[in-house]
Amino acid sequence: MGPTYAEAVNKHYGPTDISSRIIERLRQAGRDIGNLSREDLAPFDEFHGGGRESTRELARFARLRPGLDVLDVGSGIGGPARTLAAEFGCQVTGMDLTEEFCRAAVMLTDMVGLGGKVRFRCANALEMPFADASFDVVWSQNTLMNIEDKAPLFREIRRVLRPGGMFAFETVLAGTVPGIHFPVFWADSSALSFLVTPAALRGLLSSAGMGETGWDDTTARSIVNQKKRKAAMQRDGPPVLGLGVIVPEDVLAKMDNVLRNNEEARTITVQAAYAAAENAR
Repeated sequence: MGPTYAEAVNKHYGPTDISSRIIERLRQAGRDIGNLSREDLAPFDEFHGGGRESTRELARFARLRPGLDVLDVGSGIGGPARTLAAEFGCQVTGMDLTEEFCRAAVMLTDMVGLGGKVRFRCANALEMPFADASFDVVWSQNTLMNIEDKAPLFREIRRVLRPGGMFAFETVLAGTVPGIHFPVFWADSSALSFLVTPAALRGLLSSAGMGETGWDDTTARSIVNQKKRKAAMQRDGPPVLGLGVIVPEDVLAKMDNVLRNNEEARTITVQAAYAAAENAR
């Protein structure tokens, strides 16, 4: 009998003690562990293409404003959640299936003094432990690729959104050329990679009772960012505080494949915003 989905996800993203590795790397970089800031964490804190600036772009794209209750689905070690709280004035709940990510997220959030604005739950996105109409915004960055059955996911997102609420996300989608090169950051093989076409994704979201308010193909920008990151790695070697803090193996190979997949039109990247229909319950 093979591993369950949760076990496979935890093996891929959290096979080792991430919290201890983060502390070790911060010390190696000369950071004051007792007096950390979000800037100390910035080089590795937001585990998706584009880093913190990509989070800011999506937040502006979705027109986030102070006071909104946000659920971050696939929150990782909590970097985006902390950015939305600190820079956009949101109250944020992060949710992730990877236990090591959740532990690190709580630790880092407390260490930078944002425990009152950001909380975390370790849970499956297909069975969200939240009441109906709990959030103004559901947020997701580079998580949809790991979820095969997207229809129930979107129904859950619609369920926890308040009427008129917003689903804001960025994701990797299937391009016009079939098949992708592995490993990539979200999967070492097709066993955890579930890419759909833009048309299929739009259809699923519409069926779940959400209407598109914005769609931005960010592939060209992603390629530029990926080339810059790769050039810096080749020039300077792996930084102490870089993706290697979160991804202990095959970082350069994964960077190469993500770039190659985009350049060969095997994948595209998008940012999008969808509004929950007032009467779709």
